Amino acid sequence: MALNSLLLKNIQIFLSNKKGEFNGRIGEIISVDITNDIATTKVEILIPNRKWRFVDLFLLKKFANNWKIISKTATREASYETGNKILFVVSNTDYYVGTNIPTGNSFDEIVLAYKMFTEAGFNIDIISPKGGAIPLKYVDTSEKNKKKYLYDNDFMYALKTTKKTTEVHSSSYKAIYYVGGGSAMFNVPKNKEIQKIAMDIYEKQEGVISAVCHGTAGIVFLKKSDGEYVVKNKRVNGFLEDHEKKEKEYFKSFSFLIRKTVEDHRGKFFFSDVADEHLEVDGRLVTGQNPASVPKLVREVINIINSK
Repeated sequence: MALNSLLLKNIQIFLSNKKGEFNGRIGEIISVDITNDIATTKVEILIPNRKWRFVDLFLLKKFANNWKIISKTATREASYETGNKILFVVSNTDYYVGTNIPTGNSFDEIVLAYKMFTEAGFNIDIISPKGGAIPLKYVDTSEKNKKKYLYDNDFMYALKTTKKTTEVHSSSYKAIYYVGGGSAMFNVPKNKEIQKIAMDIYEKQEGVISAVCHGTAGIVFLKKSDGEYVVKNKRVNGFLEDHEKKEKEYFKSFSFLIRKTVEDHRGKFFFSDVADEHLEVDGRLVTGQNPASVPKLVREVINIINSK
């Protein structure tokens, strides 16, 4: 039996009640560490209505291609996690396409949003077009919060093992958040599977679409079920081409421009000086200009969710 299948089976045993009925318990694999034929893993089970969080630790060994649980221990703690989830979208692209110039996802924009959403009781899943490890930019270990998360095993495991689109269900999420950084300009914006998840969250779940900085590239091609672009007649913000270094080689690798595409799709693009906090909120569409805009963006997303 595959390791993850074994762990999921044990979660299901703990969660089991009447088949098909939600019993108030939410289970998830938090981390897995495999060395040859041994492994350790951490599993979380939330019971929001009792404000409990169980953490189970498993020690496993592989016998004849089957994983067996050798031992297990668990603890319980008070928790204000609600089980409500936010989906982060990141990119696997590590070089500006056609160049040898490295790029990545903004660590700032991941950490700031992750911290605020989790402190507000939300759980986070992270997806990328290919799944797995993603490149990171702007990692500053001298900054307190970034240092904290850089050395947080569970958090870094989530970035090392981002989910594929086939591993998530849109019905689980209250909002989707597109992370910026140069990587966001590639693979994500025209990915059909991610587009479908985003639009299901927005239309079927009546959830929030949010993006920051170059993350806005991820929303410019989104179309509603009526065929109209999501940005049409909407106020939109992001890291626009006016703020790019147009003479640089990296800029020439972009296959489209954020502001131009928004306006081509009949959206209304608003911006301010490059370092200024700037946020645009138009219904359930929330977009920010840069990392400085993330705290306000998160607060607005939470306000919209709570108002519903």
